[in-house]
Amino acid sequence: MRIVSDPWVTIIGVGEDGPEGLSGASRDALARADLVFGAPRHLELLGVAGEPYPVPFSIQPILAARGKHVAVLASGDPFWHGAGGSLMEALQPDEWISHPVPSSFQRLANRLGWKMENCLCLGLHAVPLTRLRPLLGQGQRLLVLLRDGQAVAELGTYLAEQGFGLSILHVAERLGGPRERLVKITAQEAHTYTFSAPVAAAIDAVGQGMSQASGLPDDLFAHDGQITKRPFRALTLSALAPRHGEVLWDLGCGSGSVSIEFLLAAQGTTAHAVEADEARGTRAALNAESFGLSHRWHLHRGKALEKLDDLPPPNVVFVGGGASLALLDALWPRLPEGARLVMNGVTLETEALLYAAHGLRGGTLIRIDIAEAGALGSRHGWEAARPVVQWSVTK
Repeated sequence: MRIVSDPWVTIIGVGEDGPEGLSGASRDALARADLVFGAPRHLELLGVAGEPYPVPFSIQPILAARGKHVAVLASGDPFWHGAGGSLMEALQPDEWISHPVPSSFQRLANRLGWKMENCLCLGLHAVPLTRLRPLLGQGQRLLVLLRDGQAVAELGTYLAEQGFGLSILHVAERLGGPRERLVKITAQEAHTYTFSAPVAAAIDAVGQGMSQASGLPDDLFAHDGQITKRPFRALTLSALAPRHGEVLWDLGCGSGSVSIEFLLAAQGTTAHAVEADEARGTRAALNAESFGLSHRWHLHRGKALEKLDDLPPPNVVFVGGGASLALLDALWPRLPEGARLVMNGVTLETEALLYAAHGLRGGTLIRIDIAEAGALGSRHGWEAARPVVQWSVTK
């Protein structure tokens, strides 16, 4: 049980309705505050004198006031893309209390009559629009916060580029206040309108999104031919078995396709990709960025054998290129108990390594042979891909 005696920090949610939307507890906290911190817009809405947040945002001025009664203003719910989360990293439970008001997500869902449990909520005000890519799909509804009025046009352009130009945007300015405005447009015409902050948008998606199954088409990834091909990738992801919160090492990542699909398969996962080739590493990083995953996908340039000590402890390791006895000998003692290792081999030399590793450490060894129909003169025949030997084991 959390018992709050006399917290020195009160986090106050503020809406566009200003003082009228505050609870009695929020009003009391403001009245007895020695210092009030907030964005200039929040201070203006409440008509109080205070200290504007530093730019870029920092909690240090707030922490420096420890010992005084401090009010911290935030938009709506302080713990939904607000200042509350940042403050909690430096405060003890008995130092603070929070008084939220409805968030922009809640207000917009209520304006439209959308069930929030059926919507995805994203704060796009400080992250790239590519975060939307894995989430877009026919009939999907998303509630998003945007940086400013210009970002509405950028959102519409991005949606059109992804094949979602006919999606309906409900653009809301100053939700919940006397100057509220709600405009319904299509994504492809968003650039013809002018909006001002604070702004949020509801997206009713119209278009065909990405498959949610493993083994995405190869042409979704930029590559130079060094890519785990679609059917082999699907079987590799099955062996890697992504689970929420896990850390993957992708050693010899090539295009990054395997680690990218690993992140798409399970939320809360992170990937550390190692690539010695400069151009491939850059290309893989761009692929991760295009899928909106650059915040969870991390590139380490260099040879895998030289980078192992730079990586955090893994739950899963994939070796897709550059497998060697020296790498395996260095890798095995670094794996925590319960960690999974998957290695793919195409050359005879790598096959021999995997056969020996399977004999020594057990696990599962499979050979994957795949052929695809192709033109053969005026008819068709089977074109066999190079077989892949896959060894997977749990330590």
